[in-house]
Amino acid sequence: MSESNDIDEGFYSRQLYVLGHEAMRRMGTAAVLIAGMRGLGVEIAKNVILSGVKSVTVQDEGLAQWMDLSSQQRCVTITTDLKLFFLQVSHLGQNRALISQPQLSALNPHVCVSAHTGKLNEKLLLQFQVVVLTDSSLEDQQRFGAFCHSNGIKFIVADTKGLCGQLFCDFGKEFEVLDPDGETPPSVMIDNITKTDPGVVKCSEPVNGFVDGCSVSFSEVCGMKELNEYGPVEIKVLGPDSFSICDTSGFSAYEKCGVATEVKNSKTLTFKPLNEALTDLELLVYTDHGKISNHQTLHLAFQALHGFVKQEGRLPEARSQSDAELLVALVKELNKVYKLEQLDEEVVRSLSLTARGDLAPINAFIGGLAAQEVLKACSGKFSPLQQCLYFDALECLPEDNQEDGEQWRESTYLPSGSRYDGQAVVFGSAFQEKLGKQRYFLVGAGAIGCELLKNFALIGLGAGQGGHITVTDMDSIERSNLNRQFLFRSQDIGRQKSEVAAQAVRAMNPSMNITAHQNCLDPDSEKVYGYHFFMGLDGVAAALDNVEARVYLDSRCVHHQRPLLDGGTLGTKGSTLVVVPHLTQSYGPAKTNSRDAIPLCTLKNFPHRIEHTLQWAKDQFEGLFKQAAENVNQYLGEGAGFLERTLGRGEAEALEVLECVWGAVGMQRPRGWDDCVGWARRQWETVYNNDIAQLLHCFPPKQLTSSGLPFWSGTKRCPNPLNFDPDNTTHMDYVVAASNLYGQIYGIVGTRDISAIKSVLEKVHIPAFTPKSAVKIHLTDEEMEEDKNSGDFDTERLEELHKKLSSPPMNSSDLQMHPMVFEKDDDNNFHMDYIVAASNLRAENYDIPTADRHKSKLIAGRIIPAIATTTTAVAGLMCLELYKLVQGHKRISSYRSAFINLAVQYCVLSEPLGPRRFTFAGKEYSLWDDFLVQGRRESGQEMTLGELLEHIKQEHHLQVTGLYYGNAVVYDGGSNHKERLAKSVSEVVSLATKTEVPEHLCVLEMFASFAEDEDCETFPPIRYLFK
Repeated sequence: MSESNDIDEGFYSRQLYVLGHEAMRRMGTAAVLIAGMRGLGVEIAKNVILSGVKSVTVQDEGLAQWMDLSSQQRCVTITTDLKLFFLQVSHLGQNRALISQPQLSALNPHVCVSAHTGKLNEKLLLQFQVVVLTDSSLEDQQRFGAFCHSNGIKFIVADTKGLCGQLFCDFGKEFEVLDPDGETPPSVMIDNITKTDPGVVKCSEPVNGFVDGCSVSFSEVCGMKELNEYGPVEIKVLGPDSFSICDTSGFSAYEKCGVATEVKNSKTLTFKPLNEALTDLELLVYTDHGKISNHQTLHLAFQALHGFVKQEGRLPEARSQSDAELLVALVKELNKVYKLEQLDEEVVRSLSLTARGDLAPINAFIGGLAAQEVLKACSGKFSPLQQCLYFDALECLPEDNQEDGEQWRESTYLPSGSRYDGQAVVFGSAFQEKLGKQRYFLVGAGAIGCELLKNFALIGLGAGQGGHITVTDMDSIERSNLNRQFLFRSQDIGRQKSEVAAQAVRAMNPSMNITAHQNCLDPDSEKVYGYHFFMGLDGVAAALDNVEARVYLDSRCVHHQRPLLDGGTLGTKGSTLVVVPHLTQSYGPAKTNSRDAIPLCTLKNFPHRIEHTLQWAKDQFEGLFKQAAENVNQYLGEGAGFLERTLGRGEAEALEVLECVWGAVGMQRPRGWDDCVGWARRQWETVYNNDIAQLLHCFPPKQLTSSGLPFWSGTKRCPNPLNFDPDNTTHMDYVVAASNLYGQIYGIVGTRDISAIKSVLEKVHIPAFTPKSAVKIHLTDEEMEEDKNSGDFDTERLEELHKKLSSPPMNSSDLQMHPMVFEKDDDNNFHMDYIVAASNLRAENYDIPTADRHKSKLIAGRIIPAIATTTTAVAGLMCLELYKLVQGHKRISSYRSAFINLAVQYCVLSEPLGPRRFTFAGKEYSLWDDFLVQGRRESGQEMTLGELLEHIKQEHHLQVTGLYYGNAVVYDGGSNHKERLAKSVSEVVSLATKTEVPEHLCVLEMFASFAEDEDCETFPPIRYLFK
């Protein structure tokens, strides 16, 4: 970050929603030292630099070796000649810090990155606020850890050995955590506050998130204004929508409104130095509660490993049983002090046998966690690790060897001068060859996609003969991507993500076989990603950012019986899921959540949260500047066809659409910039004054319900009309944005000159408005829908418009409009200007606390908060599951699904669930089962429907009574369908659907009813392969 401490919001856009401005500013003053530039050190440095501290110094005395290429070759600059990437074969023998520095520096122009090639010493450490040691000796860890503890320097140790990793944090004698979890404090709207001791607060919604003893602050309270200035108040929850506070008997009487928001309290933590923490098993944080004994054993085993190196001058040899037994002996000696009840000697042996390994996925996971701890140390945001964490993925090792304990042949695991040596010493050369032959489909080349591709290149997935990676992503690179999608640089903005990412991984590993597509994965893409494509794959990886796409991809994997790796992030939270055919459940259908949908009547008349006003503003934008223009263009292009289609949508909706079209092609069409300003000013008057006045005319402030209760209570906030003030910044922001957007859809050039716009406003006539008694205000969506279909509208006006528009204008090409597509990340296009102003003005109407541009962009743009640390960790976990899939692990206990929250260092890995099973016709099935039928004989002739039914009867002993393709009835035994039995199956499907079977379709998925179990609602599909 720059010396001025300004935050580049365009670059850090998504991360700001995770950390916030204040935490980012504190990070911008921090100097960080990262020692050790092997795979883990570079992974940590990459994430810390992307996140935006003031400076990072990378230290390493060592020279690059072949083994570094399997974990530390990382592309950080993509140029047209693709020469700058890290680490090349030509770098072998050079200092790791020096060759890392220029490439790491290119990751973030706001961070100063320097290299130090000398030894670590106390004088050097005093220059930094945070020190991270990787690839270090226990003696150095204890020595420098004690020094940092006594000098107020935050100290972190991270290490990986093969399939195991460790992390340790010491943030000193006292460390203040300003925000323990980063969660948005819950808030509730207030309905009433009593003048009692204690005062009782009645809310208009459930007080979810509030607990006894927590503190809240009050704002926007009318009447009892003393509470707005009172400061945090401790509460006691009384019921689902009420709580008690302090003595309010001496306060003014409550009138209306108000918001109660939880106040987060900081906390001060105490840490032990490493030499003390090593003896305290209470400081262990577990990442897999099924492996508690593993973690405790690893706590001793990592210490013993340092002893082994000190004694032997080297790490244990790969697959050396004698070295493994020596390490076990050292651990047993240590346990005389620790006295662990469950010392797992097999874990110690496995660590010894794989300790020389340097694996990209393990480095990614531990590196993501460690980098997040660095950010906590710099910012005081989130709860740091207290204090020791161990992780292992030993279930990645071959299952057969784990079962029978046979000796591994050491020769297949010896280094061979290959870029994959760090991986081969763990899994062997045969596995490496198998990795190279894999054919995988990666959907998404965003943040997770970039990390996966990096890992794919480092481990050699698809880099051998016959291997291949297909990556698809329809998006192009934007500046907001650069902070976490580390394969992209500023010069790549505007280019396709998949193309740039593919170039990057080829630069990392020239042996990679990769093809980039720009297709959206949906039913329309099945011409490309059909049966033969999926059947040619070994697996699929999903790096998607929405549930709908995941559900669709999951269904394709189930259909074609292919494994799926899925990962997702939301700020510091991340999750992974591995889907294995016939072994685990699938991702499954989308879980609907009706709570996410805001009722239309709430948006239209009764908003009570800023989310409601922002959605209203977004709807206004879409209606005024996108849908209206699209309707006009369709009318100009199609004429009568558009009119007929519009009338078919219902007369009420047709009247609204045609009124808008007539206005845009008729006399209401703006002739110049002044007309645009006039339209914006009149629009302001309509929505912020007239509409509110009409609402209050129908429901006056003192209105009572039929039950005698105030109408304006609870979530119904009584609004107030606004009066336009040209000296009010928000009022003018709306006019400026609306005028320019209105001009843009008509091809009229606007201006941001406020004084010029004010001059035009002086000449704008605002018609007088009188509320109408006949207007009906809908209280519920049901009322709205009923009236929509009641026929209560101006039929004559609809007929008049239809007649006027029946003959398209002669100058149609001159009347073409330019619809706006909402783009949240362009600060010069007026889109967010309009949304923020429109939303905040409506919030002012209803006494709702307004939102700044940053928060408004998050909500209206539906931005998913993201940070590089979580993305890196999630991709690492996904690739550990990839190891198991490639080996063909058969036991569900070998696989792991994960949920992590790096804000609180919460990591839970667990076995995935097995597939839901059901019984049909006396046999057990799961979602993975189907009745697969080869529809072509050897002669090439297709099977008839009658032959299909007979095949099912002979092969599965089931009699089909009905056959369905989608909603179409292909065969009904009770109907006159006998003539269909002699026709080919595809011909009958075309007959039933009244459309030709698409040329690209090779498999027809049909569902049947059977005489053997007609009441069963779940049964396997018939998958009919006919091409």
